[in-house]
Amino acid sequence: MSGQQVDLLVGGMTCASCAARIEKKLNRMPGVEASVNYATEKASVFVPDGTTIEQAIAVIVETGYTAERPRPPEAEVPDAPTEQDREVAGLRQRLIVSGVLAAPVLLLSMIPPLQFTNWQWLALTLAAPVAVWGAWPFHRAAWTNLRHGAATMDTLISIGVLAALGWSLFALFFGTAGMPGMTMSFSLTASPKGGAAEIYLEVASAVTVFILAGRYFEARAKKQSGAALKALLELGAKETTLLRDGVETNVPTASLVVGDHFVVRPGEKIATDGTVTEGNSAIDASMLTGESVPVEVGPGAAVVGATLNSGGRLVVRATRIGADTQLAQLGHLVEQAQTGKAEVQRLADRVSAVFVPIVIALSLATLAVWLLIGAGPVVAFTAAVATLIIACPCALGLATPTALLVGTGRGAQLGILIKGPQVLESTRRVDTIVLDKTGTVTTGRMTLVATAPVSGVTEEELLGLAGAAETGSEHPIAQAIVSGARERSGELPAPESFASTDGLGVQVLIDGRVVLVGRPRWLTEQWAIPLTSELQAALSSFEDQGRTVVAVAWDGHAKGLIAVSDTVKDTSAAAIAEFRRLGLRPVLLTGDNATVAASVAAEVGITEVRAGVLPAEKAAIIRQLQGEGRVVAMVGDGVNDAVALATADLGIAMGSGTDVAIEASDLTLVRSNLVAAADAIRLSRRTLATIKANLFWAFAYNVAAIPLAMLGLLNPLIAGGAMALSSVFVVSNSLRLRSFRGLNLTITASPTGVPVAVPIGVD
Repeated sequence: MSGQQVDLLVGGMTCASCAARIEKKLNRMPGVEASVNYATEKASVFVPDGTTIEQAIAVIVETGYTAERPRPPEAEVPDAPTEQDREVAGLRQRLIVSGVLAAPVLLLSMIPPLQFTNWQWLALTLAAPVAVWGAWPFHRAAWTNLRHGAATMDTLISIGVLAALGWSLFALFFGTAGMPGMTMSFSLTASPKGGAAEIYLEVASAVTVFILAGRYFEARAKKQSGAALKALLELGAKETTLLRDGVETNVPTASLVVGDHFVVRPGEKIATDGTVTEGNSAIDASMLTGESVPVEVGPGAAVVGATLNSGGRLVVRATRIGADTQLAQLGHLVEQAQTGKAEVQRLADRVSAVFVPIVIALSLATLAVWLLIGAGPVVAFTAAVATLIIACPCALGLATPTALLVGTGRGAQLGILIKGPQVLESTRRVDTIVLDKTGTVTTGRMTLVATAPVSGVTEEELLGLAGAAETGSEHPIAQAIVSGARERSGELPAPESFASTDGLGVQVLIDGRVVLVGRPRWLTEQWAIPLTSELQAALSSFEDQGRTVVAVAWDGHAKGLIAVSDTVKDTSAAAIAEFRRLGLRPVLLTGDNATVAASVAAEVGITEVRAGVLPAEKAAIIRQLQGEGRVVAMVGDGVNDAVALATADLGIAMGSGTDVAIEASDLTLVRSNLVAAADAIRLSRRTLATIKANLFWAFAYNVAAIPLAMLGLLNPLIAGGAMALSSVFVVSNSLRLRSFRGLNLTITASPTGVPVAVPIGVD
């Protein structure tokens, strides 16, 4: 079905049952699919052709809430207070005033020596504004819901507070509680006394303060939980230096268009995604990717907006702007993940939707039963009000979305993008992780790794002539030799002539010498230059290690061998070790031959290898593993990995990969570092564990507390405090995810001299 997907900002929600009501109303519209998230206060709505967004907004308004489209970034006033800021400020003011008024009421009601003659009238004077004005947000929401034939947690709070206030007014004006010399004491449980002699002003005022405190800390914590995404989206530079016709002008970043050239000086942020046209520098991308090592860039290199230029002056041509930049796309992915719902959250929403009517029924039943057994109106009323207040399902509605908010936001800061809450369940079940070799376990770039010169020839001489010979070739092997030769031998001599045989080698004249560089069999078959026994042994050794070998000859004799290889990333071995610690079985999947694959696998500690696999066969290998009963994660970065990523139970795309691979994956790693995959799985599992802990305590709290309240073993005052505390506990537990740290590595040299990442601890 064709249509459009839009996110709406929803106002007026006070608990998960509000979100469930709106979602239910929207999904009743023909063809509309909606998901409403209480924590983010957003509705993700799919509207089919023939239905307008305005109609969906109208349904939300008719349900008793507000809705609007998100404002575009350019329409937002910098540093202006948001709706969330105003909500937190309003709650704080209401909480402070109510707390100051309620404190004397609580002390007078609980401590008999403080109860002077006619103290109860002072208590009424102080408690009435709290129960009416302080609790006004609850009364207003309860009335709005009542007009629409619904009940939420505000209904429970409003009924409880007004019932306590109403009982007190009756006892003061029509009973004996208003008589001079009246005294009362505090009890944790309901105690039978004359109904007209008891007042509950301390319950009406203190419960209001407790619930306001819980709502305030909840709102503040929700604001903090979304801070990671907000910080991510604010990373971009606000201004940049536009270069046009040789003239530099300061302009807002938003005014750039594709093709514009802009200047980035040392210490400045890159304004938008682009390609370097002038200058060389080192780019610090740690704020976006979590990768601490700066990346060297020069003309032709791609750079990402919001990263920091820590070296020289650069001129960059803009290639992506606005919503198309990598930063904007990352933010959009995180927002999508935060708006979605995990299956466990949908269960909590269904429970919350029916919970309030059930609690009201239980409260009325409690009142009736206590009266029928002759316990008296005081006990009956106390138990009924305590049942109303203790059962508010606030914590239940916050359990999942707050953890998801904090977890996905923290992941974004570390360069880990979780595409949706359903991904969390997949990470828990995965037991096998399939790794593409090139670009995932290895760097994906050919590098000079070894040389074998014959006796009488130095390594510098061998590399100098071979590097000079290959300067005219664009082949990856040739470029690896040239780069390695310059690092080890310095400046290379200029060749006087150049001729190449495609796929076999090059023939160059250097300083009057004919230098041949190419495949060993090309030298022996085409040039009749045999390898010495010394070189034959070195050739066999290199090939056994899975390396690509190039022979070098001049003066009609073979002078040495050069071995190049796609080198293993220095963090791959540590990542494999971490996968095993997480209970995952690593499998190396590659199109390379078995010798190369076995060499790479041995270097990083993988025992299961699938080599010689064609791109079209990768998905079949995944299905084969799934057929063996395994739950499979796949890590890849290329177009040829896209089908396999989509087939796997959990697809993980490296950030250096193609858009197709990233689109097909469930987790995206901004860093092209395999350790990030381990961090992603750990963070996902930690987030899921936090959600489950939150749900357990939210359910356990209600299951244990409601029977106590119904049995008269819980004073409404204690019930109000406990209910508020449960919400604060759930949100605080979720905020602990902000302290998540990635795998801590230190780079050391192995016995062979190759840099190796060694884990020195995790968060």
